[in-house]
Amino acid sequence: MNTIRHGDAMLTDWREAASRFQSEVGKAVVGQERAVRLVTIAIFARGHVLLEGDVGVGKTTLLRAVARALGGAYERVEGTVDMMPSDLIYHTYLADDGRPRVEPGPVLRKAEDLSVFFFNEINRARPQVHSLLLRLMAERSLTAFNREYHFPDLQVFADRNRVEREETFELPAAARDRFLMEIGMEAPRDSQARRDLVFDPRFHDTDTLLEGLQPGIIDHAAVGGIANAIQHTIQAAPEIEAYVVSLWEALVRPAEAGIRLPGVDMAALIKGGASPRGLAFLVRAARVRAWLEGREFLVPEDIRDIFPEVMAHRVFLEPVYEMRRDTIVPGLIRAVFETVPAP
Repeated sequence: MNTIRHGDAMLTDWREAASRFQSEVGKAVVGQERAVRLVTIAIFARGHVLLEGDVGVGKTTLLRAVARALGGAYERVEGTVDMMPSDLIYHTYLADDGRPRVEPGPVLRKAEDLSVFFFNEINRARPQVHSLLLRLMAERSLTAFNREYHFPDLQVFADRNRVEREETFELPAAARDRFLMEIGMEAPRDSQARRDLVFDPRFHDTDTLLEGLQPGIIDHAAVGGIANAIQHTIQAAPEIEAYVVSLWEALVRPAEAGIRLPGVDMAALIKGGASPRGLAFLVRAARVRAWLEGREFLVPEDIRDIFPEVMAHRVFLEPVYEMRRDTIVPGLIRAVFETVPAP
C-alpha cells in the first residue's frame, strides 16, 4: 500500500484494499455480508461496535477474521461477575521460586500494537469494569504502572448475553452511546449457507479456517489517517444536511412530526437520547459508506442504510415502553423514513 501518495489516488487504493478486506473476512463467516460490511464501515469511521446475536452465530469468528485481515494484535476477554477492572490491566501469580509476579493483562499485553479488543458478554462484568472500558474507548489511553499507555489504533468490539438475566449488569445508556454501532448477527437464512455451515468441514475447524485468510490486507496503523482523509473528502450538500437534521427532529419528537404507532402514546414515548454525538457518528459512518460506493458526496441512501445500527440504541424510551423496544424502535425508524421526504 503506497501511503505516500495523497488525494483521490490514495483513497482509491484504500477502497480497493477495503473491498479485498471484506471479501477475505467473508470467507470465514458465511451469510453475514451485511455484518461484514458494517464492521468495515466502523473500522474506517474509527468507531467501536457492540455485536448482538445468539450463541454460535459467528461473532467471535468474525472478529478473529477481522483482526487477521486488519493486522495488529487481537485480544479477547470473557466477562464474569467477579471480574475486576485490574483484571484487564495485570494479573498476579506465584512463580516457580515462590515469589509473586505481576504480568501485563489483556489490554497491556500487546500495548500500542493492540488493534482489536473483544469483550465477550460485556453485561456479565460489573459497572466498575464498564467504566474502565469506557475510558479506553473514549480516550484510547489509560494509566498503569506509573506511565500512560496509548492505543492509537484500538477498536473495541463487545457482545452482550441476551438470554440470561441472572448475574448480569446491563450497560447504562451513556455507555451504549459510546458505541458507533450495534450490529445484529443471526444465523444465515439462505439454505445453501446453512448447509455449508453444517456439512462443510472447513467451518468446523475455526483455527485452520482463519489461518487460510490473507493476513494484513489493511495496514492497521494507517487506518486513522485514511479515516480522517475520508471525512474531509466526502461532501454533504445543504439538502443532505437538512435531511439529516429533519430525521433527527422526527426521531426525538415523533408526535410533533405526526408519526403514529399502534398502542403507543407518541407524546410520552421518547425519554431522551439521539444526541449530537450520535448524529455526528451517523454522518461519519455515512461518509465511509459513500466512499466505499466510490462517491465523493453523500446521498440519502448513505444515511438510511446505516441509520438503524447507528441510531436505534441511542433512542431511550420511557420505562413503560422499554420492554417492547425490539418492535417499537424499528417501527419508529421506518415511520421516520416514511414521514421525512428524501431530497
